Amino acid sequence: MTLKDMECEACGKHTKIIDLKKKTELKGQLPSWQLVSNKVEQLQKTYTFKNFILSLEFANKVGSLAEENDHHPEITVKWGEATIVWWTHSVNGLHENDFILAAKTDDLYGK
Repeated sequence: MTLKDMECEACGKHTKIIDLKKKTELKGQLPSWQLVSNKVEQLQKTYTFKNFILSLEFANKVGSLAEENDHHPEITVKWGEATIVWWTHSVNGLHENDFILAAKTDDLYGK
């Protein structure tokens, strides 16, 4: 099963950051995403568009995806670009859900 076909799991107080082996495996399925550190480890990708309206429309689609999954990224919209950053706030780092939603974000961009 591919990441985009997986469902997110609810995170609770016992949810932990994924280990290095799992992170490496999942990141291998998302080669165009970058691992970045901004106090916590995050997944980041910038998508390009022909204009501001298309960037904004994409950001709104990602926002709807986030609401459906109760998992919310940082979204930055500029003329011709939308940057999406996924991480799990409750664990201060990366969880499998972040990789799943990154794959679903790529899928939204492809449609």
